[in-house]
Amino acid sequence: MKRTKIGVIGCGNISGIYCKAGQRFHNLEIVACADLDAARAKAKAEEFKIPNACSVSELLQNPDIEIVLNLTIPKAHAQVTLAALEAGKHAYTEKPLAVTREDGHEILRLAERRKLRVGSAPDTFLGAGLQTCRKLIDDGWIGEPIGATAFFMSHGPEDWHPDPEFVYQPGAGPLFDMGPYYLTALIGLIGPVRRVSGSARVTFPERMITSQPKYGTMMKVNTPTYLAGVLDFANGAIGTLVTTFDVWSAEVPRIEIYGTAGSLSVPDPNSFGGPVRVRRAKADHWAELPLLFPYAENSRGLGVADMASALRSGRPNRASGEMAYHVLDIMHAVLDASQTGRHVQLSSTCMKPAALPLGLRDGEVDE
Repeated sequence: MKRTKIGVIGCGNISGIYCKAGQRFHNLEIVACADLDAARAKAKAEEFKIPNACSVSELLQNPDIEIVLNLTIPKAHAQVTLAALEAGKHAYTEKPLAVTREDGHEILRLAERRKLRVGSAPDTFLGAGLQTCRKLIDDGWIGEPIGATAFFMSHGPEDWHPDPEFVYQPGAGPLFDMGPYYLTALIGLIGPVRRVSGSARVTFPERMITSQPKYGTMMKVNTPTYLAGVLDFANGAIGTLVTTFDVWSAEVPRIEIYGTAGSLSVPDPNSFGGPVRVRRAKADHWAELPLLFPYAENSRGLGVADMASALRSGRPNRASGEMAYHVLDIMHAVLDASQTGRHVQLSSTCMKPAALPLGLRDGEVDE
């Protein structure tokens, strides 16, 4: 098997698990990493035995690299992805695809013009938990999906994240930071969304960092931190989404899907595993079902491996740029609906990504 050579831009908090993907997936080889902080890139290269720690420009000029893995902060996602495409590289980025719709559009237009692929996290929907849920729905266990609820309830990352200021800026917040996990999961299980309404607010205009090394630093909050949306799916199902950094505790499901023949309890979409539970019509209890796929543990990088495989076979990559743009459009539509007091009809859509095949072994994405 020919291994696809990957260059990583951004060697921060999330990069470690992606670098492990270069050792885990049979079709990937990370050959270079870059960061604005050269020392951080060098340390990452040494830790994961990556051959080349270099500058961003040097990485983009490397003729061996086929896919640039963009792990920068959200406000830099579009700039780095566009630079990768201009350099003739396929690009896979951490979520969100971009901060603005305009930048997201430009990424897709440039990729199409250059005949290049774009992919985007999250790839948790390819994990064992959500793929098992997908198969249950496809096999008719709950009948036709007619509704869904999705809740991310938290009091923010400032008590554990070493550098949380960016989370409270435009392009982040609970919706843009965590919403992509929930929305991508819902699209993977139900399909695209056609119309959105929503409400949003800022509860605490300032917050104090209580993690190290910035304990005691006060942060300005410049993006909504409690958001509620109603999603009208193209297939007629109705979804409710709540994301917040303002709640100390709650007793709500992560995601539930309601069908004409039963209900499905979906695991945390920010994880790859279970549990998966079903309660069919007239049953007196929830039944936990075994996971049918690999990748139940943290498998970030699975979407990159799928993209590399898609490049070889010509099929669409599952964690696609089109789906990531649709997620971006939905999130902006929640904000737009809150500001204007009306429903927002979406101009974007995407294909429901193909399910993974049964029988995969760890390190594989295709039969």
